[in-house]
Amino acid sequence: MSSVQVSNSLNGKDGGIVPGEFLLTQQDFCEIAAMIHDDAKIHLPQSKAALVYSRLAKRLRALGLANFRDYCRLVATSAGLDERQKMLAALTTNVTRFFREPHHFHHLEKRILPPLIEAARRGERLRFWSAACSSGQEPYSIALTLLSLMPDAAEYDIKVLATDIDPNMLAAGLRGIYTEDDVAPVPEKLRSQWFVPVPGGQLDRTASSVEVAAGLRAIVTFRELNFFEPWPMKGCFQVIFCRNAVIYFDEAAREQLWTRFAPKLSLDGVIYIGHSERITGAAATLFEADGATIYRLRQGRCT
Repeated sequence: MSSVQVSNSLNGKDGGIVPGEFLLTQQDFCEIAAMIHDDAKIHLPQSKAALVYSRLAKRLRALGLANFRDYCRLVATSAGLDERQKMLAALTTNVTRFFREPHHFHHLEKRILPPLIEAARRGERLRFWSAACSSGQEPYSIALTLLSLMPDAAEYDIKVLATDIDPNMLAAGLRGIYTEDDVAPVPEKLRSQWFVPVPGGQLDRTASSVEVAAGLRAIVTFRELNFFEPWPMKGCFQVIFCRNAVIYFDEAAREQLWTRFAPKLSLDGVIYIGHSERITGAAATLFEADGATIYRLRQGRCT
């Protein structure tokens, strides 16, 4: 029996491409993939059909819908714009942790921050951008690295911008409450200085929780942002983190995004990317490698 036949028998209906309680047809999958690409340039190949089913089946149950055809009709209308955002959030993978890929933060601490801190103390403006920030661990890690060298950073013109397309992740980052296991990668001295205990464990009934302290929270700003819509940010960034995000895009979208980052970097600005990512194509002429998955802008373009 073919996989399609198996799928059909499990669905109890004709045309299903993934076994389960809801009928997902090839047409449904293609429409969902097209909407996700239109909205966020995320590429969903046929091999992701099971993932689409498992992530969105929860939404069908919550809405009381009988099949994916009805769901596609809903998210294609103006009345379904809120659900379309929920669909995008459901299909976005949010894997993050404090100080993920530690060599990036070592490079930031040892090579990038010392001259920037000197500039900040002279009154210059410093901006860091955590693009695709998920639930906040990355921008807080950037800020913690800065604070480890400059505990009074909040008194200067220094900010970490944290952006993501998923408002649920942004809300979690803004809330700034994490379990003790979440903050385990944070060095003990920084944990004790920049996190405060939360009574009762608000995230897990059995786990104690901590909250981002005011001094850490003060230098991180969370904003919703789609990479492929107009960017409202003014001025230059000295450092951009965009890690493990472009792996979800096709080649053309990746190159477009790398090219868009270049004009936002200051002279000799640095971008950190994911461990499996590379800057290639025409965009590669704009940057030069400065370590594993670390790139510097070849020539300053942001003023």
